[in-house]
This record gives sequence, C-alpha cells and structure tokens, in this order.
Amino acid sequence: MTTENRNPFFDSPGSFPAFDAITPDAAREALPALLEKAKADVAELEKSCIPTWEGRVAALTNAMAPLQRAWHLVSHALSTCNSDAWRSVHDEFQPRVVEFSLGVAQSRPLHAALRAIRDGAEWNGLSEGRRRVVETALRDARDAGVALEGAARERFLEIESRLATLSTKFSNNVLDATRAWSLDLTSADDVAGLPASVRQLCAAAWNAAHQDAAEKADAERGPWRVTLEQAVYGPFMQYSDRRDLREAVYRARVARAGSGEFDNTPLVAEIVALRRESAALLGFPDYARLALDSRMAKRPEAVRAAIDGIAAAAIPRSRQELDGLVAFASENGHCGEFRNWDVAYWSRRMLEARHGYSPEALRPYFPFPRVLDGLFGLVRELFGIKVESCDGTVQVWHPDVRFFRVSDASSGETLAHFYLDPYSRPETKRGGAWMDSFHDRALQPDGTRRLPLVLLCCNQAPPVDGKPSQMSLSEVETLFHEFGHALQAMLTRIDDEECAGINNVEWDAVELASQFLENWCDRPDILRALSRHVETGECLPDELIAKIRGAATFHQGLATVRQLSFAQADLDIHERVPCPEMPDAEAAWRASAARFCPMQPLPEDRFLQSFTHIFAGGYAAGYYSYMWADILAHDAFAAFEEAGIDDPSARAATGRRYAATVLALGGSRAPADVFRAFRGRDATPEALLRHKGLL
Repeated sequence: MTTENRNPFFDSPGSFPAFDAITPDAAREALPALLEKAKADVAELEKSCIPTWEGRVAALTNAMAPLQRAWHLVSHALSTCNSDAWRSVHDEFQPRVVEFSLGVAQSRPLHAALRAIRDGAEWNGLSEGRRRVVETALRDARDAGVALEGAARERFLEIESRLATLSTKFSNNVLDATRAWSLDLTSADDVAGLPASVRQLCAAAWNAAHQDAAEKADAERGPWRVTLEQAVYGPFMQYSDRRDLREAVYRARVARAGSGEFDNTPLVAEIVALRRESAALLGFPDYARLALDSRMAKRPEAVRAAIDGIAAAAIPRSRQELDGLVAFASENGHCGEFRNWDVAYWSRRMLEARHGYSPEALRPYFPFPRVLDGLFGLVRELFGIKVESCDGTVQVWHPDVRFFRVSDASSGETLAHFYLDPYSRPETKRGGAWMDSFHDRALQPDGTRRLPLVLLCCNQAPPVDGKPSQMSLSEVETLFHEFGHALQAMLTRIDDEECAGINNVEWDAVELASQFLENWCDRPDILRALSRHVETGECLPDELIAKIRGAATFHQGLATVRQLSFAQADLDIHERVPCPEMPDAEAAWRASAARFCPMQPLPEDRFLQSFTHIFAGGYAAGYYSYMWADILAHDAFAAFEEAGIDDPSARAATGRRYAATVLALGGSRAPADVFRAFRGRDATPEALLRHKGLL
C-alpha cells in the first residue's frame, strides 16, 4: 500500500474524512506533496489553458481541489481540536499555501483565459451562473493584484501572507486569553442567585479543570468555576446576586486579549494598516471600498444610509429602555451608580417582573434532542425534506459530534449530509458558532453528482449529570441560525460548485438564510414542537408561550444599537482610520459607541482585541452584513405572514417557493434578483422594524 493510500489527506475531495487518521503528523507528511502537485497542475494549465468554461474554470477547480480539501481539514482541526501540534502545522504551511493561492489568483495566463471567455463565442451560451462566476473571478483577480508589477506585486504578496499569519494569531490569542482566566467559588454566598442549571455548569467547569481531583464538584456543594466562555459567562452575569463578582467577571471578559501574553493590540494596528496599504496598491482609497466593491451594498455611503435609517428608530428607543431599566433597578434595591455589569442582571429581573418568566427557567423545557426533532420537523413542513440520524456510519472528530442525512421527503433522494458539533469545549474549540462545508454540490467529470457535506459548530451548554444539554432560547436561536446557513449549502440545485450553495453569494446576503430561520423560534406551534420538559415531558404551556411572545421586543432597542455600533465601528476602521477624529481603531470604536450606545464601555474595555469577526474572520468592512441581511430575512419571513402563517397549506407553498429561490439558486444569480424571484419586489426595512417593535 502506498503512502498516498494510507494518508487520509490524499483522499478524494468528495469523500467522508477519516478523522481517526487525520493527525498533525499525517498533515505534515501530505501537504508538501499536495502543494507540489497543485503547483505542477496549475503550471501545466497555464501553458495549455483552453479559454472555455471546462478548459479554464472547471479545470482550475479540479487542479486546486485536493490541496484545498487538505488545507480545509487543517483549518477545521485548528478550530475544533486546537493543540500546539495543530498550530505548529498551520503556522508551518500557511505562508506556503497563501503564497501559492495568491500566485494562482495573480496568474496572467489564467486571467487572460478568463477575459477570452468573456469576450468569446461561448459567452452567450453560458448560463447566468457561469457568467457570474467568470465575472467574479475577473474581479477577484484584480483584487488579488493581477495587474501589479515589480515591487508593488512583491509587496502585495508580503502583505497578504502577513495578514493570514496575523489572523490566525489573533484567533489563537482570543482562545488562549479566554481559557487563561477563571474564578473559583467555594461558598454558598458566592453562588447566591444562581439557579441549579448555572451551578451545574460552573461545577462542570471546575471538574473539567480538575480532572485528577479525588472528589468531584457538584451543583449543590461546589466548588464552582466561572469562566469567560459564553455558555458560563452569560448566565452568570444574568443571575449572580453578587455584584462584586459580576464586576470581576465582566472586567475580565471585556479585557480579554488586551494585554499581557495574549495581547492583540499590536495585531489590530498592524492588520488595519496592512489592509489600508493593500487597498492603496490596488487603487482604492481605503479598504472599505475595496471590500464593498464585491458586495450588494457596493459603497460605504449605502451602508451608512442603511445604518442611519435603523438608528433613527433604535437610538431613542434604546435610551428609553436604559432609563426604564435604571429606574426599575433603583425601585427594586439597587444602590449606587448603575454600571455595565448590572445590565444583564437587572434586565433579567425586569423581564421576569414584567413578563413573568425567567430565561434560565426555560432551559429544562428545551432538551437538545427535542429541539433537534422540532427543528427537523419544521424544515420538513416548509421545504419537504427529511433529516435522519446516521450516527456511527462515519468517523467524527469528537465523541459529541452527530452525523445526519438529508433527503427529499417524497422521493427519498439523498440531498446532503451534515455533521453537528453542538457543545462548548473551551480547551480546544474556538468560541462562537459557524457553518462550513467539507465539499459542495457538483457534477463531476464522470457524470455523477457529488452531494454537499456540511458541518455546523455551536458552543451551547454541554450535558450535565447524565441529562441532555438543556438549551436557552438564545442557544436555540443560534442552532436555527447555523442550520439556516446549512440549508442554503445543502438544498442548492446548482451543479457548478463555483456558485452552488453559498459560493459566489455576496457576503452581505449570506446571512439571509440563517437569520430567516431564526424568526420561527417564537412561533407558538414551533415552541411547542421544540419543547419537552426534561423531568415531566410536558411541552411549554400556552401561558408561558404567551409570555415569551409578549417579551419578543423586550430591550430590542438596546440589542439593535449594540449591533449598529459594531457595524459602524468596523466601517470607520476600514474607511476613515487614520484621520484627525479617528487616529486609530480604538478611537473609531469608541466614537461609534458614543453615538449608539446609551451606556459607554469601560476605559479598560478591549472589545476590538477579541472582535474575531473582523480581525480573524471574513467580516472586515462587512459586519454590517448582519443588519443588511436581517432586512432581507424579516421581509422574507413577512411573506409567510402575508400568505397565512397559521395555514399549513399556505405555509408549505410559501416554503417551497423560498426553497426554490433563496435556498436553491445559490450564487448563480445576484442576491437582489434571487430575493425578487421569491418576494416579487425589492426588500424594505419595514418588517424588521415592526418585528423588533421599533416602528
């Protein structure tokens, strides 16, 4: 048996990864050979490229696929099984992979072939999707510096390589800073106010950190550990009666990666400066205009207009909400100045007082298996698909990971498969939630169709004391959000992988499918389907459902201005920094907070140093995409309301139309055209403002 047959990194791009053999050593063995093979194949293509879709676009996709698959597996391991060994592999090969990939993007022969396709006889016969792919590739080549010469070309390559290294370092620093801090609690007074579910999480965190301890912690007697991982941090800040402890935990959280060994401050400055320099080399006045040139919004002015439109309603509402919250706290025992670490605690108490339920008390109603069943039932009703467990049929990277098959509910035709990695693992798994694809739908050279293979990662509370994970409503919404992304990847009907699923979809439209699915989480029938009390087996009572729905717009002004402040800060950092008013990224963020947020960040707050979306993800000059796509998502949901959301036949008919457009067409058509195909018109922000109670 040859080395290539033994090493899983040499498997075909359409295979199920052999995770038990995907190790740092296997990656280090395979990557040099895969890199050299890709270089040789691309060099041969450059010499003999035929300016047709098959001869240029499909041929390059096939030449790059083995290396891209292998590098994706390395990146996936870094995100879900982080270790010094995986970091070493990533650090060793990332500069070489980036240099090669950028060289391909800058290839003059390949670029000339693209231009020849656009200007040739085949052009009019290509599908709209293929024409969009060619146009996108031409733009991406320009933005990769294909026209640069000499020193400018070399400098651009240096910048891109350095940015890739800085991005990885930034993400690792946030992970390390998050897990480096903890607070151990030992007395009953320390955990005053914490419900049993939160004490269980904190006891589990202590046990995870003391695996060799002779005696294990439990929820009642402790000890307990508070960490900065969201699954623990969030509920602790909502429920702890100990204001001094809330302050300590809050200060630690907002200062993450802002000093010491894991300080991202110099990385932020360097990343912003390098992005500005790379944009200038390409002829753009700033990085924001470079980034937006490939998005729906096109120009910073359009983004600012959208932000201002929503801000006009959200800012005054947020001021009213904060004033009401401070008054409520004062009336109910709060003494002294109202501070940042009081917001979550008193918001929860105000919600309980005004709407009659506690967010944490809902957890027993949402055991993870039941939530999955309810989610899968909803998508079957709306889109005519069946989701079934296939656990044990393929290898996974952690025992917690689930595996599922998606099929057409009528015909039984398999449409896709997906992995689900649901629980927080702060020692090895990065925070947040995300969707990605191991491979996309494609018609292969032998005529067979490769089906999507998708992964979803969340960081919800893990199972405790032999009981299933009990989810908060926020965690339920996160699961729906990521599954919305997955549906667009899995239900695509496009056979050109270059524009299947979310490929070739403008970045500010990618969140449409995810945020759309979130809107179903507070529907009465869906809440009933998602809920089964972990002890009694009862679903949420109607009275409690009414209270949840009555609180749907609770403090939405505060939540909205928070997102707007991030969006404007991101845009200002990449468009206006440096200028006299905003000499650096920190000044831009604080100016944005001053405009939008009724409660200002602490002087020691280092939010930007953990803002992975824009410094270690794909959202640079694009965080506004959540707001932009939320307008589309709420307007899309309004189509169901208008059709008759309580009418099963109307709901199914509208769902099938949504699936045939938004989910099926992928990047084969412009997002505005796809939305019009579903909605019959352009999107407006009215539904978003109405659903959030901001009209």
